[in-house]
Amino acid sequence: MKISVIVGSLRRASIARKIANHAIELFPEGVEAEIVEIGHLPLYNFEYDDPTVEDVDTPQAYTDFRETIKASDGILFVTSENNRTIPACLKNAVDIGSKPNSDVAWKNKPVGIISHSVGRMGGYSSQKNLRLALSYFDMQTLPQPEVFLGQSDTLIGEDGKIEPERTIEFVRDYVTRLTELVNKQQ
Repeated sequence: MKISVIVGSLRRASIARKIANHAIELFPEGVEAEIVEIGHLPLYNFEYDDPTVEDVDTPQAYTDFRETIKASDGILFVTSENNRTIPACLKNAVDIGSKPNSDVAWKNKPVGIISHSVGRMGGYSSQKNLRLALSYFDMQTLPQPEVFLGQSDTLIGEDGKIEPERTIEFVRDYVTRLTELVNKQQ
C-alpha cells in the first residue's frame, strides 16, 4: 500500500513536517508512506492544461506530481492553518491535482487530514476548508474523530517527534484507520 503524504508547509523544520515525519513512522507494517514535495510546483495556470492554448506547455513538475498522486492508494494531508484557511502552497497542489478535468489525480482517493496550529483550535478552519475543496473529487475522508492538534508547538519534543504518548496513540489510531479505509476501497 502506498500513501502519499502532503505537507502544507514549505519550511524544512516546520511543525507540520515534524508531525508528518512522525506520522509516517506510525503507519502499520506494509504501508509505504512518503512525503510528496510541493514547494517546487509553479503556481497553477489553466493555460497549462487548456488544449486551445498551443504555445504553453504543461510543466513537467505538474505531470510528475499528478502521476505520483494517481499511483497512490491514499493521501494524508498534514497542514497548518494560515489566516483561517490552508496555506497557499497546499491550495496550489490541490489545484494542480484537479486538472485536467478528464483525468483528476485526486478522484476517489481515500484521504486523511491532520491539521495543527499553535492556537487552541488545532487548525480547525484549515481542515474544514481543505475538506470542502477535496469533497469535489469524491475523496472519501475519515469520519470522527478528526485530528486537530492545538498548541502544536508544545506537542513536539526536542527530538522533533510528537509527544505526549496519548497524542502519539491518537495519531497512530488515525493513520491505522486511514489504512483500513484504503483497504476497503481497493
